[in-house]
Amino acid sequence: MICCCVAGVANAWITDSDFNDEGQLNSAEAVVAMEADNCGESYVAQAAVESPSSSASLSGASSNKKTYTVKGVSFTMLRVDGGTFQMGSNDGEYDEKPVHSVTLNSYQIGQTEVTQALWKAVMGNNPSWFKGDDLPVERVSWNDCQDFIAKLNQMTGEAFRLPTEAEWEFAAKGGNKGNGATYSGSDNLYDVAWYASNSSSKTHAVGTKAPNELGIYDMSGNVQEWCHDRYVSYANEERAKTAGQASGSGRVYRGGSWLDNAMFCRTANRSLNAPSFTHSNLGLRLAR
Repeated sequence: MICCCVAGVANAWITDSDFNDEGQLNSAEAVVAMEADNCGESYVAQAAVESPSSSASLSGASSNKKTYTVKGVSFTMLRVDGGTFQMGSNDGEYDEKPVHSVTLNSYQIGQTEVTQALWKAVMGNNPSWFKGDDLPVERVSWNDCQDFIAKLNQMTGEAFRLPTEAEWEFAAKGGNKGNGATYSGSDNLYDVAWYASNSSSKTHAVGTKAPNELGIYDMSGNVQEWCHDRYVSYANEERAKTAGQASGSGRVYRGGSWLDNAMFCRTANRSLNAPSFTHSNLGLRLAR
C-alpha cells in the first residue's frame, strides 16, 4: 500500500489493486494520488531480482572505471566486481524480508546519477523541476528512462541499461568492500546524502557528498533512482532468487532523496510506482 499527501486529500492510499497487469493505474483517483508533485513517498515495496533482456560484457575489465563523453558531456561508470551478498534487511519494513542470498556477476554502474547536462545532450530537453547542468535529472518516468537509454546506446554503441534492484543494492552496500553501514557509505547519513534534514528542499550537484566504499555517490540521497525490475514480493524466497520476472505491478525505484527522512534513505529501503510516474525526487543511474 502507498500513502501520498495530495492537495485536498489527506492520506490518499494506493493499493496493489489500483494497478493493472501492465503496471498502469486503474482509476483517476489513483492517478491523482500518484502524480501529487509535493508528496513524500511513505511506502517501500518489493521486487524480485529481474535481469534485463540485453546485457554487455565489461570492456577494459582491468580498470575500475571508464569515462564516456556524449556531445561534450562526460560521465563515469565504475566496475562492481561480482559477488554474493545478503539482500534485504530484518531491521526495516516488512517488505524487506526475508533476507536472502543473491549472487551477481561483475557489472558497471554510474558513479553518480544521470545529470541534467547528459539528459539534455541525449534527449534535447530537460523535464527537471530544479534546473542546473550538474544537478540530477528528475521528473523522468521509467518509460522516459527507456527512451533515454535507447538513444544513448545509439549514440555510443554501448549497452547501457537501468540496474536491477539486486545490482543497485549490492553497489549501494559497497559490493565486496561493504562494511555493513545503514546508509550507502556510512552510518552517518549527513556525510553521504542530501535528504530532508539538510537539503533545503531541493536537489544538489551530484557527487558533493562523500562516496561509499566503491567510490559511488548519492545512493542514499539527492534523488531516488529507477531500477529495471518489476515489483515482486520477497516473500516467496525461490521466486525472489530467480532472474527474469516477467510480471508484477509497477516498477521499482531505490535510494533516498532530498525529500525523504532517514528511514527511507537506508540501502535496503524499497519503493514502487507505475512506469509512467514522475516526481521531482526521482531520477536514474545507469548500469552496463
